[in-house]
Amino acid sequence: MADLPSDVVDVSRGRHEADSVTDWPSVSVIMPILNEEPYLQDAVRRVLAQEYPGPVEVVLAIGPSKDRTEEIAAQLAAADERVRVVANPSGRTPDALNAAVAAARHDVLVRVDGHAELSEGYIRTAVAELERTGAVNVGGVMDAQGRTPFERAVACAMRSRIGVGSARFHTGGGAGPADTVYLGVFRRRTLLDIGGYDGHFTRAQDWELNHRLRLDGGVVWFTPELRVTYRPRPSTAALAKQYFHYGRWRRVVAAHHSTINPRYLAPPAMVVATVAATAAGLVSRRSRAAWVVPAAYVAGIVGGGLAVSKGEEPRTRALVPLALATMHWSWGWGFLTSPRELRRPAEG
Repeated sequence: MADLPSDVVDVSRGRHEADSVTDWPSVSVIMPILNEEPYLQDAVRRVLAQEYPGPVEVVLAIGPSKDRTEEIAAQLAAADERVRVVANPSGRTPDALNAAVAAARHDVLVRVDGHAELSEGYIRTAVAELERTGAVNVGGVMDAQGRTPFERAVACAMRSRIGVGSARFHTGGGAGPADTVYLGVFRRRTLLDIGGYDGHFTRAQDWELNHRLRLDGGVVWFTPELRVTYRPRPSTAALAKQYFHYGRWRRVVAAHHSTINPRYLAPPAMVVATVAATAAGLVSRRSRAAWVVPAAYVAGIVGGGLAVSKGEEPRTRALVPLALATMHWSWGWGFLTSPRELRRPAEG
């Protein structure tokens, strides 16, 4: 483990004194990339602009994209020797991450996604926290920020408890141990020793990896000073697809590791209750009281949407209930319909 200089103080608040470049561990930023034409250049440029007092490389694991992603990646690599490209023929995220880990040359791994833009000082603060806490993984806040009215509506929903529950990497909170964090900063040896990302998990591979790290005795550490700008999906269809797969694969993780909590059961329970009540209300006049359930849900997302979107323009505020409903219903339906064949027993 590399030692940081003794004059690094109060890293939890992001303040650092002058130090020697040779005292800091070298860093490989690993990025799984697929169909990221609108975002890739900004994501990579934010990494390269980091003021980190040690060597940094960027490893782009590129899947077979349907847009200009591969061309842009090649241009970025040609323009800066710190950027390297490796192939990910399957296009799957865990395969991309494992390919990037295998290709990485440096001691510390910083995961960044193609939709993500690092805040100033992110790598430096993360490495300092990794050393200070002795954690096996350090991460921070997924700061959703949209550009269009719909994307801003989704961002409001993603930053709220009514949209995504109480996870600190969505809603913020104090520093400390956590079940999981957004993206993550690791020592390369830690990932290799635990077998890397589990290739079975097309989605939810971060949560699954952090679960194994904690079972192995490690600490996953949340630091609110680490903020990453996340760009939400640009359409209702894309958002629905994203959250459908989130729900589907969260059930797979639950079956694999026997882990579940009320936050994950809320969307499927809402879907079942709302559909059942609506059906009852349609079938019999005597069951008209059942309409209270869907009515209460609609009132909840409208009222909640207005509450979490204060300060936004009217068009964005009007779209927040749609974003909330899309996230809830897609996640819940994905969870309920998750195929049994995806759920394999835990390996002992």
